[in-house]
Amino acid sequence: MPRHPNSHGAQTRGTIVRAAADLASVEGLDGLSIGRLASELAMSKSGLFAHFGSKEDLQLAAIEEARQRYVQEVVAPGLAAGSGITRLYALCEAFLSYIERGVFPGGCFFASAMAEFDCKAPGPVRDRIAECQQEWMNTLERAAQDARAQRQLPAGSDPQQLAFELEGALLTANWYFHLYADPGYLGRARRAVQARLASEATPTGRRALRPAPRTGEAGETGNGERMTQREKR
Repeated sequence: MPRHPNSHGAQTRGTIVRAAADLASVEGLDGLSIGRLASELAMSKSGLFAHFGSKEDLQLAAIEEARQRYVQEVVAPGLAAGSGITRLYALCEAFLSYIERGVFPGGCFFASAMAEFDCKAPGPVRDRIAECQQEWMNTLERAAQDARAQRQLPAGSDPQQLAFELEGALLTANWYFHLYADPGYLGRARRAVQARLASEATPTGRRALRPAPRTGEAGETGNGERMTQREKR
């Protein structure tokens, strides 16, 4: 019989997959093993095996946890912000906020997973990473299509190209922010997103765009650097 979602077993499994996703964002999905996770959680290997029979099962569960967290922290807030170019901007801002708040200790889970698996042979883990990333790109593209339909972008605008360029700014910000521990790269990405959208928007679209963030806004330190959620703690 299926377990009740509030059963002890389900709660334990939830704890395991949350820890697995966090750990994989730092050490990679290939670094995720039953033994490594058992040590991290102070659990027995046999206890973990009761929930995941293989490393691949554990990896796929970590990806699904990361996908759900991404939807909650990035996609849902972006979609709730409005439509058209407003939504497109909000999706990008939600991604940068997700990085800034340290939702995953290693930065964007999927950015790490793509870098780890992009050149590996196709398989269930690599394929699922690719599917999740395509879902995100489709979300950006649909927002751009909606902006074009609302005449906030010109009729000749290419939604797929625009989504690709915006994603480039977001991924670069994620990697540089963590490599150099410098929040200034998030500000650069915000300015890049604003400038890219403004450069292609129609007058109607430019009126719908929010102004770019400015130095001195709430959440920044006295020297103008924005603190991450981890630094505040």
